[in-house]
Amino acid sequence: MFRPVDPKMNFPQMEERILQSWKEGRIFQRSIEARSGATPFVLYDGPPTANGSPGIHHVLSRVFKDIIPRFRTMKGYWAPRRAGWDTHGLPVELEVERELGLTSKSQIEEYGVAEFNARCRESVFRYLKDWESLTERIGFWLDMEHPYITMDNEYIESCWWIIKSLWDRGLVSQGHRVTPHCPRCGTSLSSHEVSLGYKDDARDPSVYVKFRLTPDSQKELYGKIGLEGDNPDAFLLAWTTTPWTLTANVALAVARDADYALVEITSPQGSPERLILARALLDRTLGPGDWQVLREMPGRDLSGLVYERLYQPREEFVVGDGALGDHNPVVTADFVTMEEGTGIVHIAPAYGQDDYELGKQEGLPLVHTVDLAGKLKPAGKPWDGRFVKAADPLILDDLKSRGLLYRSEHIVHTYPFCWRCDAPLLYYAKLSWYIRTTALKEELIGRNEEINWYPEHIKHGRFGDWLQNNVDWAVSRERYWGTPLPIWQCPECGHHDCVGSRDELKGKAGVKGLEGLSDLHRPYVDEVTYDCPQCGGEMRRIPDVMDCWFDSGAMPIAQLHYPFDNQELFGKTFPADYICEAVDQTRGWFYTLHAISTLVFGRPSYRNVICLGLILDAKGEKMSKARGNVVEPWAVIQASGADALRWYMLTACPPGNVRRFSTDQITQVLRKFLLTLWNTYSFFVTYANIDRFDPNSAPSPKLDSDLDRWVISELNQLIHQVDSGLQNYDPTGAGRAIEQFVDGLSNWYVRRSRRRFWKSENDADKQAAYHTLYHCLVTLSKLMAPFTPFIAEELYQNLVCPVDPGAPESVHLADFPEADLSRVDETLSADTRLAMKVSSLGRAARSQARIKVRQPLAQVLVKVRAETERKGLKAMAPQVLEELNVKDVGFMEDEAGVEGNPDFSVAREGGYVVAMCTRLTPELAAEGRAREIVHRVQTMRRSAGFDIADHIITYYRDEDGLEGVMADFGPYIVQETLSRSLEKGIPEGAYSDSHRLDGKDIVLGIEKAA
Repeated sequence: MFRPVDPKMNFPQMEERILQSWKEGRIFQRSIEARSGATPFVLYDGPPTANGSPGIHHVLSRVFKDIIPRFRTMKGYWAPRRAGWDTHGLPVELEVERELGLTSKSQIEEYGVAEFNARCRESVFRYLKDWESLTERIGFWLDMEHPYITMDNEYIESCWWIIKSLWDRGLVSQGHRVTPHCPRCGTSLSSHEVSLGYKDDARDPSVYVKFRLTPDSQKELYGKIGLEGDNPDAFLLAWTTTPWTLTANVALAVARDADYALVEITSPQGSPERLILARALLDRTLGPGDWQVLREMPGRDLSGLVYERLYQPREEFVVGDGALGDHNPVVTADFVTMEEGTGIVHIAPAYGQDDYELGKQEGLPLVHTVDLAGKLKPAGKPWDGRFVKAADPLILDDLKSRGLLYRSEHIVHTYPFCWRCDAPLLYYAKLSWYIRTTALKEELIGRNEEINWYPEHIKHGRFGDWLQNNVDWAVSRERYWGTPLPIWQCPECGHHDCVGSRDELKGKAGVKGLEGLSDLHRPYVDEVTYDCPQCGGEMRRIPDVMDCWFDSGAMPIAQLHYPFDNQELFGKTFPADYICEAVDQTRGWFYTLHAISTLVFGRPSYRNVICLGLILDAKGEKMSKARGNVVEPWAVIQASGADALRWYMLTACPPGNVRRFSTDQITQVLRKFLLTLWNTYSFFVTYANIDRFDPNSAPSPKLDSDLDRWVISELNQLIHQVDSGLQNYDPTGAGRAIEQFVDGLSNWYVRRSRRRFWKSENDADKQAAYHTLYHCLVTLSKLMAPFTPFIAEELYQNLVCPVDPGAPESVHLADFPEADLSRVDETLSADTRLAMKVSSLGRAARSQARIKVRQPLAQVLVKVRAETERKGLKAMAPQVLEELNVKDVGFMEDEAGVEGNPDFSVAREGGYVVAMCTRLTPELAAEGRAREIVHRVQTMRRSAGFDIADHIITYYRDEDGLEGVMADFGPYIVQETLSRSLEKGIPEGAYSDSHRLDGKDIVLGIEKAA
């Protein structure tokens, strides 16, 4: 009836076989086609970049992406899911640069932008087969035959349309702002990109620098504070962690209403010296030593003083209309705090956002002493041409030699690095193009309220905070391989124009370079020009490309070439019902999706999102290639199978938690869960085939067994729990419920029902047990299909397909089970849980006394917590008696009679106390020997290779003293071992073995009965 089951199944091999059957039967495609026209359920697949090998963290996100659409498909939804590939941006460029040995943008341009981008195009799918193979192997059903690709012309054109839509509403602008700039990549980063690269262990200088007041300002200050006569020079003491920015210093800032002190110290040369710093920071800055406060003054009294600049920049270093005076001023600023440093902040408007805003307010000059490669510009100094970090020690040596360095230390702090190339970022004032997300900040926040976040705290926590602190999106990149920014500029009059489509370009007056334009990338699109509508000059595209995160955030629109095509399909698939990525995407893909859809359509682009925690190694360290602790997914799959890996990923911890990963944990999943299920399935098939059980035979209309009624009650509760869990995006809770049910099915229902499967073929109780277990296994195959699609398919195809010709040929084409809550018996469930608890404690008490379960005992005494539990346990007494192998169940009000009593072994937990009477009578001891003999014979049957249904003849040697046991318990031994008879003496040819029993050596023999 059923295909025999290999109890030692090789799960990876089984999965490979099922994968092939899915391909041949087009099961994935048919699962979608079968629901065509039904309510849509849409997954957006965040596009990975296929120019690197997938890792174990990619398995995590892909498993969580897969489970919900599988579930929704079985619930009757039309759930298409399309693969996507992110093909633009710095990851691709850096890979090609390494291959070509290029280290700068100038070298790329010397090599040729067309040739460089051609190499980028070739490289983006280098590991595509690896991605596709892993995706398929783990059972992630995704349409990889028709993917969206961000480098396609149609995709680019939709991105142009988005920018033009925002441009027309005044939401795209150019600004001279301080942006996080990568000197290695030569481009700005957006705020969400910066958030991906922070390091907590950055080591930088921590230096205190003296700025000498000019003689006139010293005289003015001393006059204000009442110090007449000759006075030593006074210095303003400022603190910085970026000494290289001192070359561009144009001011010092103080807090207007804070108290400052003039302090006299002894210089290293032994002469008196005077420093000015915040009164609140004196002890922290100066420490214990020989110094005294001469006068105190508010910060406003320092405002307007001037000091001698440390370095004189060249005139060509000054950007814009500002001009350097003879000296630098002291100004007041709201951002000066008393929490660190000296309370005096050095101001370099070119290299800090606060500094830049203060510079605009105070009319300070913008001085750039560093180029875009992060190197100091030539100024006749030892650090000319040095990278800023390499220049720091040279600058400090210079300041020390001039007596202007008060103290130099190091600090370990948080600092942003480029998330792509790991270079330290520089905050750099330059012209960039921005999407004005701050203009719709309140709407971004409001639309977040329409999204369901799992875990929920992300909504108003990590993501909500990010929206609250939103800054404009720096969308332009000074790079090569990316979606060209569709902005043209007239070099004659400076007029800018944004183009939203190829057709719009065709309609421009005097357009040139458009014919034969088959690739919208650089440098080809750069050749397209047209007449300036303002002055008639030649409009040329600005050279910038877009932030590659814009590409990924545009996927709901651009994947369908909307609005140029697929308008009806877009209406069906926007917004997404579900997305899923790791927590770092709250400031990446999650944000760009949300920002673009809110700005363009005024609504969010996804309704539900599972936010995954990061994967660490077994020691709790972040996985990285540098540490050598990255787990290679193929090795895990080949050893334990994809189902084991999937189950671990889904159930080990809630999705938002950080998780440690080790291959040992996958092995435990295989052993504790999947093998438990498999052994239960194997048990059923083995005995069902022996008895020729037919699932189509009418089951008993009334289940008489408490075991049957209990497990059916538990099963319907499980269906409800799993359905509810997956409906509410909680695969972990749903999976753990399945795990608990499988444990109860195997270790309680099947174990308690074993004898029922050994009775006569026509026994109604046996048929009820078969029907019950069959129903549980078939239902489990459907419940587990979204979690472990391979083993679910294996169970379904062997249990359902052979006996029901009208059933779908795959579990993934079947409907999800529906709970029948009328069959839920809460009282029976509670009573059985109590029986299981008492049995567990009873076994623990036996273990303490070192008495095997096969040895019958006279009595177990139980202390329960309520009278209802006493009543329930009485109803369950027959099961407890058999489970604990005792003759009687009694109750006790307290432990007085058993505590310290040598005749009892006691176990307790959660208010329950179980005491096993350990005193053995001769009759109990004899029965224990009989049960031990049964156990030895059953072991010999397996060792001899007998089939489970084979009847045998059991032999024993009379001189072993077994005559009495065989006489008293012969019928029991015969029944339990499927023996035809028990006979003295062991004939030649019988399989025999010696055993140690009650301190004696005994010999038993078996052979098949005729």
